[in-house]
Amino acid sequence: MASIDISNLKKTKKKPAGTPESVASQITALFEKDFSFGGSGLADEKKEYLYLELGALLRAGVDFKSAFELVASGQKKPQDAALFNRILQDVVEGASFSMALKGSGKFTLYEIYSIEIGEESGQLQQVLADLAYFYKTKITQRRTIISALTYPAIVLSASVGALAFMMRFVVPMFSDIFRRSGGELPWITQKMIAISDGFGLYGGTAALAVIVLIAVAFYYRNTLWFRDYASRIVLRTPLAGPLTQKIYLARLSNAMRLLINARLPLLRAIILCRQMIGFFPLEKALAVIESDILSGVPLHMSMQQFAVFPPKMIQLIKVGERTNQLDAFFEWIGSQYVAEAELQTASLSRIMQPVIIIILGIVVGVIVIAIYLPLFQISSNIQ
Repeated sequence: MASIDISNLKKTKKKPAGTPESVASQITALFEKDFSFGGSGLADEKKEYLYLELGALLRAGVDFKSAFELVASGQKKPQDAALFNRILQDVVEGASFSMALKGSGKFTLYEIYSIEIGEESGQLQQVLADLAYFYKTKITQRRTIISALTYPAIVLSASVGALAFMMRFVVPMFSDIFRRSGGELPWITQKMIAISDGFGLYGGTAALAVIVLIAVAFYYRNTLWFRDYASRIVLRTPLAGPLTQKIYLARLSNAMRLLINARLPLLRAIILCRQMIGFFPLEKALAVIESDILSGVPLHMSMQQFAVFPPKMIQLIKVGERTNQLDAFFEWIGSQYVAEAELQTASLSRIMQPVIIIILGIVVGVIVIAIYLPLFQISSNIQ
């Protein structure tokens, strides 16, 4: 197919910032934005856009230079446009696309070696499509979780704030009235006043301790001992543990499918997945699996010694090894875990909402009862 020159195509004009359409799009973009807190990599949304658009343009017969220029022109941030233009300049000067990505320092080895295999095998377009699908799945998982947990998180935060306000200001105000009135207070009122007094005395210290713990966790977040300890806690947490396991198993399966489909050796695929998976139990398991495969142990037999891999997944990989269809079985496993993770996330959201409301109602009801019981006694004594 002959190459298509699109260098002379005109860009579409943007709508004025004050139009209703632009305001709505800005609000939508705010919720879909991928925030980066000090990370050195490129946002997942931008990687998906790069691989999807570049692959589509190459399949349409556009030459690489024109296709990449068009992708770079779609970047809104100057630093992103500069990054893409620098990559294109490296390619124009003779570097391969994979080496240009590596030189930018913004892409993982998983992406670099996948594209390198695609360049060597003449399947770059397929590799780009697979990478776009991988990041699309990853983004969808993250957005599903955020969407499902946003409402419960807002309700929980508002509830904690309201209870803290009542315990810090409302209950002490009534406790002064009760103390001046004299008489024996109901048991529930005494306990509520004691909790309120403790909140006033130690609330600031407790808040400071929480802030210190968060700061320590943030500081040590990349150390092996902290990642090991934190992952153990997460996996043992009801509901959240199985959900986290399925999300990372789906990510591992999709990555293995892509690498094996790109004709990368199994051992090399495992090494790359270990470097990019970002979940300590899987990283630890894959490090041992690498050594076992070098010793001639089949993949499914090496996976059996780790509880992070479910028996069903191991059996499917065993069949994939015997039939020489590991890529197909990893694709099936990944799609299954993605569907299960989305279903479990939605179920978790549906469970959390009424539970939070019920707990909040019980706590507020106890506080109201503790406040009004002495008021009833005071009114009866006056009569």
